[in-house]
Amino acid sequence: MSASPPVVTFVSRNAGKVPEVRAVLAESGVRVHWRKKEFVEPQADTLEEVVAAKLRSVGGISGYVLVEDSGLFIPSLHGFPGVYSAHFLEVWGFAPMLELLRRRSRTAYFRTVAGLRHGGRQWMFVGEVHGSIARRAVGRGGFGYDPIFVPNGWNRTFAQVPASEKDAISHRARAVRKVGVFLARRRA
Repeated sequence: MSASPPVVTFVSRNAGKVPEVRAVLAESGVRVHWRKKEFVEPQADTLEEVVAAKLRSVGGISGYVLVEDSGLFIPSLHGFPGVYSAHFLEVWGFAPMLELLRRRSRTAYFRTVAGLRHGGRQWMFVGEVHGSIARRAVGRGGFGYDPIFVPNGWNRTFAQVPASEKDAISHRARAVRKVGVFLARRRA
């Protein structure tokens, strides 16, 4: 008799992340329930600190609970916007960043830290994808920085490809895929 598939409650304010998380965790036989929550994100230097704070704020949810935080890091801007990626985009949009990069290296990477909690235990999983910043926003798919991020080896932005192509290599998918493997091993 096999154990029933694990269920994870994914807590996020961003509904756009839910299909990707569901699709990636389904690869490992993990079912996902979404709970929308606005987080008060701390002033922090690392994504790990932000994820730890998010995990503390979802203490009332039982079972496996998954949160994540992602950032776009641009080495020529000393890692900016990094942990402030969502706030920067919400306030300023793409134009100031594209202007800042006119005469700088456009190399960039996305990084996700996925935090999983069950009872008093927690684990963190990291995923990254490297690429560059396009000269202008292109594409209608995805969300966030997808219209300006071109993964290494691609000639299109994340926003120009179907979700399934993005999910195969994205930073979030890489971190969440590690969560799925972890849960599958615990179930075996």
